[in-house]
Amino acid sequence: MLTPLKNLLAQIFMPDGGQSPLDEAHHLQLATAVLLVEVMRADSHITGVERAATVTALRAKFALSDDEVARLLVQAEHTANNANDYFRFTSAMNDQFTQAQKIEVVEYMWQVAYADGHLDENENHLISKIAGLLHVTHGEYIAAKLHAKQAAKRSP
Repeated sequence: MLTPLKNLLAQIFMPDGGQSPLDEAHHLQLATAVLLVEVMRADSHITGVERAATVTALRAKFALSDDEVARLLVQAEHTANNANDYFRFTSAMNDQFTQAQKIEVVEYMWQVAYADGHLDENENHLISKIAGLLHVTHGEYIAAKLHAKQAAKRSP
């Protein structure tokens, strides 16, 4: 009950959110990881190749070590289990990422979805919804999907 009030007061008295650049960077990493975890969970079974695609995407996007990625994934899974919407994750990205970076996140989501060789309708719906929240145009969304699909075909 006090958390919403605390957050409101923090916004009033610390308009920049009171976050250090490191906190902000971690928040963006976590937001990205949560969205990728949600894609993994969308088709009701998480495979090793989906997890590997998520690790690869996080490592590529943020240049993290294996230990950092492992910790981030554990935190993302916990956060995803307790989240009831995607707005707090996508709004942070909308505030801090360029359009190209947001498209890149959508492409990473497609890479996770295609990793197991089967695109589930729940994955498709989820990525479409998040792309909308990230203000990614339909053309950008389709281009990211096609690029990820081509990359999946080239992968062994």
